[in-house]
Amino acid sequence: MSVNETRKELKVSAIENGTVIDHIPADAVFQVINILNLNNIRNQLMVGTNLDSKKLDKKGIIKVSNKYFEKDEINKIALIAPTASLIVIKDFTVVYKENVEIPNSVDKIVKCINPNCITNHEKVPTQFSVVDKDDLSLLCHYCEKTTKKENFSFI
Repeated sequence: MSVNETRKELKVSAIENGTVIDHIPADAVFQVINILNLNNIRNQLMVGTNLDSKKLDKKGIIKVSNKYFEKDEINKIALIAPTASLIVIKDFTVVYKENVEIPNSVDKIVKCINPNCITNHEKVPTQFSVVDKDDLSLLCHYCEKTTKKENFSFI
């Protein structure tokens, strides 16, 4: 590289085994960390935010060594960062890559916004139908109250 050339990419060390969550909206990175409880994980964790992205303008990325996410965790990511993609790494090689998808139903992840809902008073697991994937709204199976994305409280 000549003296006048400017390097325009960020290099982050590869992980041997684990998962990369890429294309997270920059303003959602720390919320993803919180809902997945990654702030308490003992594994190596690399976080980048406000990185340049052709897809999102600004994005975040999270790399977690020796961690593979379960379906309910992936659903949480999809509710907070529907543009995210998951990349599974084994022996420094990408073995699987997928974009997260907002599920049609959400169970045991989000609290109902209705203070009178049975799920807020008894040991009844929450159940929601996703009624709007673009403006993310959930309809409670029990009280039929709609909860919008900005009011999500994760269990």
